[in-house]
Amino acid sequence: MKKTAFSKINYIWIGISYLIVIAGFILMTGPGSTETYFNPDIFSARRICVAPIIVLIGFLMIVFGILYTGKEEKQIK
Repeated sequence: MKKTAFSKINYIWIGISYLIVIAGFILMTGPGSTETYFNPDIFSARRICVAPIIVLIGFLMIVFGILYTGKEEKQIK
């Protein structure tokens, strides 16, 4: 069997993390303001607080997914 840099669990962590990052960016979207109309929704807590935290958690999970070594890999070394 060909040995790869990542195991299956690493790819699962990274895939889930990418979905969380995408969900965070989707939470940031919404209508904007124009020159004639001010939309106060651009300053909602969801867009300026919750969504960036979710994106940050997703990026940290990507790093974890890259650095994670499973129990079976530790025993081999």
